[in-house]
Amino acid sequence: MKRRWWLGGLAAVVSALAATAAVQMLRGPQVDALTVHYAPLVRTLQFSARVASLSRVEIGSTVTGRVAQVKVREGAQVRQGEVLVQLESDEARAAWAQARASETQAQARLTGLRSTGRTAAQAGLAQTQATFQAAQATLARVQRLVAEGFYSPAQLDEARRAVEVAQAQQLNASAQTQANTDDGTEVLQAQAQLALARANTAAAQARLEQTVLRAPTDGRVLLRSVEPGQIVQPGKALLSLALAGPTQLVAPVDERFLDQLLPGQTATVVADAFAAQRFKARVLSIAPAVDAQRGAIEVKFALEQQTPAYLREDMTLSVEVETARRERTLVLPQSALHGPATGDSGVVWVLQEGRAQPRTVRLGLHTLEAVEVLQGLHENEVVLRGGALQAGGRVRAQAITWSASTASASSGAQGDAGAALTNAMGR
Repeated sequence: MKRRWWLGGLAAVVSALAATAAVQMLRGPQVDALTVHYAPLVRTLQFSARVASLSRVEIGSTVTGRVAQVKVREGAQVRQGEVLVQLESDEARAAWAQARASETQAQARLTGLRSTGRTAAQAGLAQTQATFQAAQATLARVQRLVAEGFYSPAQLDEARRAVEVAQAQQLNASAQTQANTDDGTEVLQAQAQLALARANTAAAQARLEQTVLRAPTDGRVLLRSVEPGQIVQPGKALLSLALAGPTQLVAPVDERFLDQLLPGQTATVVADAFAAQRFKARVLSIAPAVDAQRGAIEVKFALEQQTPAYLREDMTLSVEVETARRERTLVLPQSALHGPATGDSGVVWVLQEGRAQPRTVRLGLHTLEAVEVLQGLHENEVVLRGGALQAGGRVRAQAITWSASTASASSGAQGDAGAALTNAMGR
């Protein structure tokens, strides 16, 4: 009796299980399902950047000399024209003084030619002219007396020689007077000597000024590699100076993401050491050429606010750039797509009257976690995710909760806007 009862009970259990399995087969396998809703969607890029000044210059000496003073330290703010390094200048100063003396001498000679020299030449010319006229009058008188027999021919020859001498003296005085005019040879020569002296003075002044290294404009000293007593030579950098100007951020971005970046896009920036102090920036420019060795393109950012005091030259920062945003669109998780998307098309499985049906949809914005659906689905339709599905096959939908904001949080985006694409580059 007990054995028959036990066999009968076992048969009942087997029958119940078989009936349950048959019902399950009629209802289909259990598949995760989610309802399509409108939601915001945001795509971002995240990468490392460094702080860079608008311009950086290396300050060095153009002459060989010994350093007398270094007037600045690293980190010091300097103004345009401020003395940074002073070289020993005794020799250069003496050469400048000598050149100045030569210039003064040349100037005095030219001034003399134009004043007393010109007066003396004119007086000499007047004197020779008078002597010449007197010699001519004497010659005429001697000629009459010789003709009358009162003078000998020898006296006539003497009078003629006196006229020739007086004429030669007059010509010489006239030439001297002409030389002392503004376009005369003496004045032109004196002017040339003065110009040469002035050029020597300017060269000596330039060499003297080269012993003083000044700031080319307002800026900040980044590096000091010179000390008093050191012998410096041309071509060696003594100071590194960041010129004053708007602070920029520079980032090498993988060329694969070039199509996502545009000037003017907003970005959130944070330094590792000051994680709680975020600030805003925007894409300023994108380099026209790609670095062939790194496969990266240089992107520059401008700050949207006053530069934080803690920023330092070459400091490494994390930058997150918002590259696309949809305020309200149909959003699906990437895992809802069956197979890789082809261009802007993809395939999803939807639930229709308890059965799975494939459907081609047109896609828009992609992030790591989510995708925008432009055509092929409507709000509140149920999309199946995962499982071995057959067209027209029955399925049992197991509702799951999913939202674009959840995807955003899981991908590391900031805020409560939609899903984010986080491309870690170098960090």
